[in-house]
Amino acid sequence: MKKIIKKICLFIGKIIKLLDKILITPIMKLFLIVRDFFSKNNKTIEKIMNNKQAMVVIALVFALICFYVVDQNSSYLVDNTAEILNNRSINAIYNEEAYVVEGLPETVDVILIGRKSDIYLAKQLGEFTVELDLSKYTKPGTYKAKFKCSEAVGSVKYEINPSYLSVTIKDRVSEVFSINYDIVGTDDLNEKLSVGSVTLEKGEVVVKGSMDALKEISSIKALVSVGEKEYTNAETYELTNIPIVAYNKKGEIVENVEVVPNVLTGTLVLKSYKATVPLSVTTTGNLASGKAIASISINGSSGFSLDVYGEEEDIKKLSSVSVPINIDGLGSESVKTYKVTISKPNGVRYMSTKNVTITATFGDETQKTVEVSDIVTRNLADGYSAVILSGNASVQVKGVQSNINNVDASTIKPYVDLSNLTEGTHEVEVKIDNDNPLIKYVVNNTITIKISKN
Repeated sequence: MKKIIKKICLFIGKIIKLLDKILITPIMKLFLIVRDFFSKNNKTIEKIMNNKQAMVVIALVFALICFYVVDQNSSYLVDNTAEILNNRSINAIYNEEAYVVEGLPETVDVILIGRKSDIYLAKQLGEFTVELDLSKYTKPGTYKAKFKCSEAVGSVKYEINPSYLSVTIKDRVSEVFSINYDIVGTDDLNEKLSVGSVTLEKGEVVVKGSMDALKEISSIKALVSVGEKEYTNAETYELTNIPIVAYNKKGEIVENVEVVPNVLTGTLVLKSYKATVPLSVTTTGNLASGKAIASISINGSSGFSLDVYGEEEDIKKLSSVSVPINIDGLGSESVKTYKVTISKPNGVRYMSTKNVTITATFGDETQKTVEVSDIVTRNLADGYSAVILSGNASVQVKGVQSNINNVDASTIKPYVDLSNLTEGTHEVEVKIDNDNPLIKYVVNNTITIKISKN
């Protein structure tokens, strides 16, 4: 009550200051001007004052002025107007332990109708609430309920948009769900760190809501954020207030359910997995006829390695990082230099080097033929065995002479791919594993494979 009286007093004070500014002070100035005028022109004024016709004209002019002033200012205090207050929160009254209400908006718009001065006072007081009383509805169903607004100023009319709302009331049920976690904020995590493990204090939570809402839930996830600046070292961190979210099959958040508890604690283990791997050059396109790559150097070195950091499983699988260069149509010139940006392989978060200079030199292509016999099989279906009936393959080795001199049958790794092949005898193409861009292999024949069912 004291707060309301204080606000009313402040409002009255503002009105008095406004009247002083627009009415009292101007009238006092006018009075002083008239007084000075009269003191200097006594005889002239006396004649006018004794003239009845002149007095009638003066009275009429003064009356018109007063009428105009009153008419212009009275509309501020008397005329009705309207003002919209957007996004007013709703107090829904119902048994929250027994029921769930669907279709209930978070806010509504309230329209204030009345005199400007009263609306101003109502906004200053601000102590009114929007209620939706659903307590009389004690059975599940769809109902049309009316909003009510407590009126802080009786001379102001409060209207709510929309005034009626259709809501659905359902029985509240509960179910236990297992909980997993998602890692968020990895883009902001120190690039040399990765998540080793996360341990949550609980493996299950209780979810409350309507039966329809619970059926919609596909997973419950704890959102573990690792983007905070405090995570700078490879160590164990204590987590608090981990938010819990319910998702449907589309990955959308399921609304209108209550997760108990809605936050968890846990521990986060950050590790730093590092490996040093070579940078390998791959080529795209075909050189000019009769030409071959004589040498490739990276940052002036024939062997170049870099440090990589990332997820442990991905780093363990990584034997090298490849970078492509386009050699299509080249070979006539003796040297070609490339400025290359290295792309991160999957699972790699940080590389010690991002940009390199690759220099390729070219020479005349020569070739020789090598016979290979130790051919291995790959991708044979389970339950089958394979026998190579013709065990030799003829391989053409192409490159500059100094490079192919070092190639023989022991350095060539031939294989056959038996994917999608079943029982029977098959002619298959021999392929060569080749990670050396200075050498090109061409197999001149196929071999015969017999596949039998075990």
